[in-house]
Amino acid sequence: MLGFALVAGSVWVVLELSSTLVEKMQSRDLLLGLQLPELDDLGQFLRSLPTSALLGLGALTAVLAYWISTRPRPITPPCDLRLQSQEVQMEDGARRSMMGDSSTLLSYYHEDAKTMYEVFQRGLHITGDGPFLGSRLPNQPYTWLSYREVLSRAELLGSGLLSQGCQPSPDQFIGVFAQNRPEWIISELACYTYSMVVVPLYDTLGPDAIRYIINRAEISTVICDKAEKAAVLLENVQRGETPGLKTIVLMDVFDAPLLEEAQKSGVLVRSLRDVEALGRENYRKPVPPGPDDLSIVCFTSGTTGNPKGVMLTHGNIIADFGGFLKVTDKVIFPNQDDVLISFLPLAHMFERLIEAVVICHGGRIGFFQGDIRLLSDDMKALRPTIFPVVPRLLNRMYDKVRR
Repeated sequence: MLGFALVAGSVWVVLELSSTLVEKMQSRDLLLGLQLPELDDLGQFLRSLPTSALLGLGALTAVLAYWISTRPRPITPPCDLRLQSQEVQMEDGARRSMMGDSSTLLSYYHEDAKTMYEVFQRGLHITGDGPFLGSRLPNQPYTWLSYREVLSRAELLGSGLLSQGCQPSPDQFIGVFAQNRPEWIISELACYTYSMVVVPLYDTLGPDAIRYIINRAEISTVICDKAEKAAVLLENVQRGETPGLKTIVLMDVFDAPLLEEAQKSGVLVRSLRDVEALGRENYRKPVPPGPDDLSIVCFTSGTTGNPKGVMLTHGNIIADFGGFLKVTDKVIFPNQDDVLISFLPLAHMFERLIEAVVICHGGRIGFFQGDIRLLSDDMKALRPTIFPVVPRLLNRMYDKVRR
């Protein structure tokens, strides 16, 4: 019986291996080429082997069988990579993806997720009170806020903003001037919960661009992370360059001198926690947006002149990442076990779209420490399954490995 089992296992291993060579030869030809002996002769040969040799052969067969059954399988592309899009006739050079029904445009992927607010609600429904936003201190493990904790803080922050004079309307623009961190997502969700619009600000555009965006979008409230950024915003107000800015909400702690400068400028400076506490005292029921309501104004540097603001509705963003889901549905669909590491600027749409996909399916988002040089250390601690990256960073990683 042992000899027969070993023979059967060996033949199965050969057959499995032959399947990976099907383009070069048929499995029957492969077996003939190996010139396998008759079973009677093979059984006699096996009976002549010592016990240690039989055990070794059996172990080898088991290892090979396990490797074949568990080895990684190549991912099948969702379409011909040489023909990923086609030109649309009478559309002045526009092109359409080869995925999906070419006769209709994709507006949304999930029936219950047609706005960014509903995207979060869907993720909350999937995971319940599972972990959502993670952050870490140097040499420390990640700590997590759950979906319900984030929901509660977003509603309190949104209610606090409304109690300070903001309106639950797509005409209310809220600036977010911060690096990637859990409070960025909480602030964003607070805006969506009450139909307000997010306007990201970021350092790389320069001080002139920041002033331009605040004035152009008529931003009266900015949520920022560090006291140094708040000081820059106050200086702009003092010079009369951003007269419409009235409120700054700070994520980090700040000292008395900053409050004194704010009073001189006529600007209200409050901590994020204080605004949440104000919202707890003056709680307002959510006022969710519709698909056609404005979601975000994403300013880019443009090629010349002042930054250009792209006005995106909730429906625009949902249709955008719905296309991504259409592709990943055929490859590897995201789920609540997925973990994304967030380090690319949230002011850019690429990072935010990928995060929306993760949120929509109840996944987790772990933020880097803020220093790109520590990214590899953060990845070791987080062990992400999704890594949004740009070619420039991949080139740096490649050069570092090659050295």
